[in-house]
Amino acid sequence: MRVTALVILNSSASSSSSSSEAADPVVLANATDVSRFGYFQRFAAREFILFVARTVAKRTPPDQRQSVQHEEYKVHSYNRNDLCALAFTDDHYPVRSAFSLLNQILDEYQKAFGESWRDVKVDATQPWLYLTEALIKFQDPAEVDKLFKIQRDLDETKIILHKTIENLLDRGVKLDDLVEKSSDLSAASQMFYKQAKKTNQCCTML
Repeated sequence: MRVTALVILNSSASSSSSSSEAADPVVLANATDVSRFGYFQRFAAREFILFVARTVAKRTPPDQRQSVQHEEYKVHSYNRNDLCALAFTDDHYPVRSAFSLLNQILDEYQKAFGESWRDVKVDATQPWLYLTEALIKFQDPAEVDKLFKIQRDLDETKIILHKTIENLLDRGVKLDDLVEKSSDLSAASQMFYKQAKKTNQCCTML
């Protein structure tokens, strides 16, 4: 079981409009572990994680939880009143534990920063120590359940599961097109995506 990344975004601009042309969510904090990738693939892996995080957060309405399946990986997203947290896990990490973790990091973020995130308009570049430590500590889902009680609303709120990222996108929108237009992905990362797709290993950083 593995957690590859944790990302927190301000999705207020994107949630104010149902259009795919709405402003992209702003990254407030992120922590990634790309150590299992080759040295020259790590930069592309980090870029692609942020690209997917923004793509999924933009399509997660306020007060909704959803999981996107991609091959053996899942991206879990929880939008709490436009403050959106995502966890990139492998398929073996329990869904309940993943959303308990997202609930916890959202609590901690709001304790640390209050509502100041609503005014953030550009991606944060400085690491948030708590998130970095959480990524390490909660590789084992037993740590999540041991320290945090599962919130009642996790059982009462429906979690939407999408089979693929494509199922999440607006009709007529293709992931390949978003990759081409993304400001998150350098030309090298776009090439990495295309080559990985050709060899049926696309997006293994999720």
